[in-house]
Amino acid sequence: MGMSVGGKKGIHSEINITPYIDILLVLLIIFMVAVPLKQYDHPVRVPQPTTSAPPQNAKSDSIIVDMDLDHTIRLNQQIVTLQQLESTLSEVFQFRAVKSIFIRGDRALPYGDIFVLMDIAKRAGATDIALLDKSTVASK
Repeated sequence: MGMSVGGKKGIHSEINITPYIDILLVLLIIFMVAVPLKQYDHPVRVPQPTTSAPPQNAKSDSIIVDMDLDHTIRLNQQIVTLQQLESTLSEVFQFRAVKSIFIRGDRALPYGDIFVLMDIAKRAGATDIALLDKSTVASK
C-alpha cells in the first residue's frame, strides 16, 4: 500500500458550501416570518361567467349602487353624489335587518373607483357586499 507524497496528483479542491447553506437558512427564516405579515383589506370573490341563462334581476327591496364610466352614481336608479351616498345608505341600513348591497360597475372602470364605493358601503353599515358587472346584468 503506497502513498504518494508530494506532487499534485492527490490534491482535490472542493467548494466549501457551508456559508451558502447558512445564507439559505437565513433567507428561509426571513421569508417564513414575512409571509404571514401580508394582509389583505378587501377579500374579493370574483364571479365566474356561466353559460346558462343570464342571472335574474335583483329583488325590488335590494340596494343596488351603479357607477357609470362618467362616474355617475345611482342608488336604485336615483342619481346621488358621492358625498350623499354614505348618509343615504346609513339611513337605509338603520331600519334593515339584512344589510346587503350590490355594487354594479362597468368593466372599464378602475378597481380603485369601485373600492371607494365599497369603503363607503362598509362605513354606512353594509355587512355583505356583492359586485356585479353591467355587461352581465341589464340595468332596469
